Amino acid sequence: MGVSSATKESRMGLTEPISTAGPTELDRTRNYELEKFLENVGSYESVEETARREEVMGRMNQIVKDWVKEICINKEFNEQLVEEANAKIFTFGSYRLGVHGPGADIDMLCIGPRYVTRNEDFFGNLYGILAKMPEVEELHPVPDAHVPVMNIKFNGISIDLLYAKLELWTIPEDLDISYDSILRNVDEQTIRSLNGCRVTDQILRLVPNIQNFRTTLRCVKFWAKQRGIYSNVIGFLGGINWALLVARVCQLYPNALPSVLISKFFKVFSQWRWPNPVMLCPIQEGSLSHKVWDPTRNLQDRKHLMPIITPAYPCMNSSYNVSSSTFGIMQKEFQRGNEICEALAAKETCWTTLFEPFPFFEAFKNYLHIDVTARNDDDLKIWKGWVESRLRLLILKIERNTCATLQCCPHPGNFSDKSRSFNSSYFMGIRRQETSVQEGQYFDLRLTIEEFKHCLRTFTLWKPGMGITISHTTRRNIPDFVFPGGVQPINKTKKVYGAANGKKRKRDEGSTSCNLRKSDFATKNEDAKLVEEAIPRGGCEVNGNGYLDIAHGVPVEHLKVGSSSAECLTSMSALSGSSEAEKILLTCQQASSKEVEKVKDDAGSRTQVQNFATSCTVDLSESLTRTLEGTAEKGASLCSNILKNTEPEELESTQQPKSAACVTAKKPVIRFNFTLVRAA
Repeated sequence: MGVSSATKESRMGLTEPISTAGPTELDRTRNYELEKFLENVGSYESVEETARREEVMGRMNQIVKDWVKEICINKEFNEQLVEEANAKIFTFGSYRLGVHGPGADIDMLCIGPRYVTRNEDFFGNLYGILAKMPEVEELHPVPDAHVPVMNIKFNGISIDLLYAKLELWTIPEDLDISYDSILRNVDEQTIRSLNGCRVTDQILRLVPNIQNFRTTLRCVKFWAKQRGIYSNVIGFLGGINWALLVARVCQLYPNALPSVLISKFFKVFSQWRWPNPVMLCPIQEGSLSHKVWDPTRNLQDRKHLMPIITPAYPCMNSSYNVSSSTFGIMQKEFQRGNEICEALAAKETCWTTLFEPFPFFEAFKNYLHIDVTARNDDDLKIWKGWVESRLRLLILKIERNTCATLQCCPHPGNFSDKSRSFNSSYFMGIRRQETSVQEGQYFDLRLTIEEFKHCLRTFTLWKPGMGITISHTTRRNIPDFVFPGGVQPINKTKKVYGAANGKKRKRDEGSTSCNLRKSDFATKNEDAKLVEEAIPRGGCEVNGNGYLDIAHGVPVEHLKVGSSSAECLTSMSALSGSSEAEKILLTCQQASSKEVEKVKDDAGSRTQVQNFATSCTVDLSESLTRTLEGTAEKGASLCSNILKNTEPEELESTQQPKSAACVTAKKPVIRFNFTLVRAA
C-alpha cells in the first residue's frame, strides 16, 4: 500500500527525497488506527450526501449552459453561434482534491465565452435566474472581492461559484485549462479565478501517491481546525496552503504511509527555515509576461513571512495574508505537533492528543471583542463577510502601532448572541510578544481602532443599520454565548505538552497565565526559562485608569533575553546533527537557491532569514518615527466620545485618523489602552 516506483519519485519536487523507505508492520498498524480515528470523528461524508453533491453539480452545469444560450439569443447572434453556445463547470479546492468532509462547500468555476461578461451577465443575469429558483436557499454575490464570487446554497449544498471569461467564441466540452495559452488576453480577475483549478490539478500531478496524500491532508486539515489555525482570511493558512505543504512532504517521503507522513509533516515544518519558500516544482517564467513570485525583483514579495508557492503559472505566494502574529502562532503549533508525534513513536500517547482543541477562551487573559450588527439577516451576512475579510488589517495595524510588541491571535470562527437579533461576534486574544521590550513604552490602541473602522467605511454595499463595536474584555468576562450550551465550562486540571523534552505535566486551566501557548512547548534555552520566571503569571490587568499593565517591575535585562522571531528562525540552523534534520535543512536551502537565487551558503541564508523576518516590522515602524502633533489632545477627546457611547455605532464618513505613535513614558512599565474599556 502506498509504494511508488523510485524512478517516478526521483522526478518529483525540486530535490531528491529525504527517504524512500517503505512502510513497516508498525507503520501499517498505526495507519489503521489513524484511519479509524478519522472515521470516528466524522471526516468522511455519507453516501447519500455524495450522491446529492453529484446531483447538484449536474444541475448547476445545465443551468450555466442554458444561461449562455439565452444571452447569445438576447444579443441576436447567428444561429450557428447560438447552437454552439456553451459554458462549462470545473471544480477545485477540497472537493476536487477529494478531501471534503460532511457539510463542506463546493468550489466551482464557470468558464464562459468572450461575449459573456462578469459584471453585467454573471452578477446580473445569472444572479436573477438563480434568485427565482426554489432550490436556491441562499444567494450572496461578492463582486468586489479579490476573487469575485457568488455564494450559493443549492438544495442544502453550499457553493462558491467563480467566473472566468476566455477569449474564445465557443467553449468546447473537452476544454483543457492546464495549458498556459488559456491565459492569453484575459484580465487579472480571470487569472485569479482560473488559478484555483489549475493549481489543484497540478498538485494531483506532483504527488507520488494520491491516496496517501488525501488521507494525510484530511488529518492535517482536521488538526488545523482543532487548533484554531485554519483560515486564510484572517492570516492563518487555508485549504490550498495546507494542501501544498502536505504535497511537499509527500514528495520528500514518497513511500511513507499517512501515519508516517503526519509525523514527518511536523518534523519538516517545525525545522523549516522560513522565509525560504515551499515549492513543488520550479517557478516557470512563462511566455505571457504575467507577474510571478520573485523576491529578487518584486519588493513586496520580500516582505512575505511564510511563502508557499503555487505550482501553476503564474506562480504566486498563496500565503501572503500571514502576519507576524499568526506566523508565530503556527510555528508553535508545528513544534507542539512534532513533540506529540515523538511521544506517539515512543508509545507515550495516542492520536487523540494531537487533535485536542485549542482552548482559545482559556489561553489569554485579554481579548478584543468585535461585535457586528445589522438590521436584517441578509445585511448581516454581507456586512460580517466584509468585516471578517478586513480583520487581518486590524492585526497588522496593532502590530505596527505597538512596534510588534503585541501579538494578536484571532479566533477563526464567529459567534451569535441569541438574546439579540442580527449580530455576530469575533474575538482576538491579545498578549505580549516574546521579544525584547524597551523600558517605559506606552501604546494607545484607540486611534488604531478608529483607523481600522475608517477602513471599513470603504465598503461599497454599506446600508443603514450596519454597525460595529470593538471593546476589550478579560477571560473571566467572556460572554456565555461563545460556549457550547451557553454555559462557561468549569476549570479543571489536565495534562499538556510542555516544560522539558515534550513530557506531560499538569496545568490548572483556571490559572491566571496569559501565556499558556508559550508554556505548552518545550524550551531548551535556559535564558527563555529565566524570562518565564521573571514575568508574573498574572500577565495583564486593568488598572483604575483603564489601562492594561503588563509585567510591573520586570527587569529590562530579563525581558531582552526572550528570543525574537528572527532569533527563533535562525536557531533552526543549530538543530540536532541527525542526518534527517540535515536533509530537511538542505532541502529547504536547495529549494530556495534553485529558484530564488538568494541563499548562497548556510551563513548567508541565516542572515537572509533575519532580514526577511524583520523586513515588515522595519518598514512599517519607520512610519512611526514621525511623532504626531496634538495626538494626545485628539486621543483624549476621542476616548471621551468612545467611552460615552457603549452601544453599537453606525459608521459615518470621517477623515482617516493618523496612526498612534510609540511614545516613551517615564515609568518602567508597558501600558495598553483599549477602546470601550468599562470600569470594573
